Amino acid sequence: MEYAVVFLPLVGAILSYFGKFFGNLFSQIFSCLLVSISAILSIIIFYNGYTNNIYGNYQIFEWISSGEFNANWSILIDPLSTVMLVTVTTVSSLVHIYSIGYMSHDPHKPRFMSYLSLFTFSMITLVVSDNFLQLFFGWEGVGLCSYLLIGFWYKRNSANNAAIKAFIVNRVGDLGLAIAIFLMFFYFGSVNFSEIFSLIPEFADEKISFFGSDYNLITLICLFLFVGAMGKSAQFLLHTWLPDAMEGPTPVSALIHAATMVTAGVFLVVRCSPIYEFSQAALTFIAIIGMVTAIFAASVAIVQNDIKKIIAYSTCSQLGYMFFATGVGAYHVAIFHLFTHAFFKALLFLGAGSVIHAFKDEQDIRKMGGVWKKIPITFILMIVGTLALTGFPFLSGFYSKDAIIEFSYLRNSSIGNYATVVGIFTAFLTSIYSWRLIFKTFYGKYNNKVIPINKTHESPLIMLIPLFFLGIGAIFSGYFFKEMFIGNLNNIFWKESIFFLKEIKHDYIPLWLLLSTPVLVIVAIPISYYYFIYNQNILENFKKTNMPLYNFLLNKWYIDELYDYLFVNPLKKIGKFFWKKGDEDTIDRFGPDGISKVIKFFSNKAVQFQSGYIYDYAFVMLIGLSALITYLILN
Repeated sequence: MEYAVVFLPLVGAILSYFGKFFGNLFSQIFSCLLVSISAILSIIIFYNGYTNNIYGNYQIFEWISSGEFNANWSILIDPLSTVMLVTVTTVSSLVHIYSIGYMSHDPHKPRFMSYLSLFTFSMITLVVSDNFLQLFFGWEGVGLCSYLLIGFWYKRNSANNAAIKAFIVNRVGDLGLAIAIFLMFFYFGSVNFSEIFSLIPEFADEKISFFGSDYNLITLICLFLFVGAMGKSAQFLLHTWLPDAMEGPTPVSALIHAATMVTAGVFLVVRCSPIYEFSQAALTFIAIIGMVTAIFAASVAIVQNDIKKIIAYSTCSQLGYMFFATGVGAYHVAIFHLFTHAFFKALLFLGAGSVIHAFKDEQDIRKMGGVWKKIPITFILMIVGTLALTGFPFLSGFYSKDAIIEFSYLRNSSIGNYATVVGIFTAFLTSIYSWRLIFKTFYGKYNNKVIPINKTHESPLIMLIPLFFLGIGAIFSGYFFKEMFIGNLNNIFWKESIFFLKEIKHDYIPLWLLLSTPVLVIVAIPISYYYFIYNQNILENFKKTNMPLYNFLLNKWYIDELYDYLFVNPLKKIGKFFWKKGDEDTIDRFGPDGISKVIKFFSNKAVQFQSGYIYDYAFVMLIGLSALITYLILN
């Protein structure tokens, strides 16, 4: 069963790609069927693990064996990997089904379904790995699939540029992960999780020289691991690829950039909790980056007008929550929010895809409005996703997001107190921009001058069914899994898959903390309606009088412009210099171009002797005979 979970999506990817010879329907049905079977098996594995304690490490084959060094291809089934398996395969299967309807007019459906299944296989390989080499293989696999899917519509320059940007930014993070793996192999002599984790306490005070200075080995490894996580999970400074990745088809945004791939960084940090627990400096750094990311992305989302980019920045912000949860040592809470977030964020992305479908590929919320009666099912399910995202009482986000804020407070440290304040304020901003999206999209007057309102229509059933199941997850996943993941049962459930050097007791929580976030979230609803629908002139006037602030947020804190100035433009100038002066003026001039010019010169001269007169040929033969005699005499 464990082998089937891993390899069924790979079989689906192969069959889908070559299924174009059998027809589009073949590719769609088989890819959906195999990934859905994988999802059902994942749920069975999760259930067996929880109820019957059936866990284990299943070796596929021996990969590398040299002396005492061994690295296998394995399937590690423990509580952490089973949660990730359920998350990845469930969302992936629903996205596969949704794609049948969304991509119905695309001529390259087999290739698209193949890429989706290949991504699912790579992500599963990542989460069930028992060593860093296999994890790195899956890590690069999901990066490759992300590149292929973002640039799926390759005839668009914007899609190609976005794919390249995602690939390059992730290479920065992947370099950090690779350095961390090299350090662990060099000092521990292994890449296997169990062997490395058992050696960490012995090296807790180990110092190494790095670029002329002494650093703690564990802290250095933790920081480089986190650099890898920053790239994959789009944390501040390495986040710039995520909004641009919305150039890919909407199912791609739901699967890769909301529910699964971007959570790989959070999974990596939690998986490596036995390392991070011995470096408070690294945990503090993670908490700071998570807080900055949460508030940065939320502030930018408030002024964005592309429906998918608003949700993308929301993803970035929620990932910030997960990371500062790990930074305060609440690893299990981070995974709980990862789990609930997968459902309501995939729901929002696929719901946005349904809206885009209704508006015939229009994504600007300023060109929508007043269509809640035309697409009522999409509207209701988007409301569910929004309520869950904002942390409305008793929906999934309420349990997981509030738990992060509570555990930050209970950490009883300065960094925990900062995280609490940032978490509450970011929750308020999240509610503001989320309801702005809902009100601008579904309420007010109809603003699209190209598509008549009677031409908008509800999505087909094949797209609405996945939304319905995701809606169920968005409503109930928090309530049903809270006790298991972060309640009194969490020690029983997580076992050794998450390591706590000092566990935070989730006992006394002050009433003001319990009420602050829900109250702000609820209050934000009428505030959003008043400013974005009822009296829009107030914001328009505010925007005119505070144009620098508006432009600062609209241009995403000018991070892309800063990177252009510091890295992109200088590197382009250096590249242009070596291209012009090096390739063209030196290598080409004295190389192939120079040789061809010399040969052409002598060939043109030789042609002149081909005149047709016998005395010209006699003269050439005489010159040749003279040259031959001279050579013989000299030698």
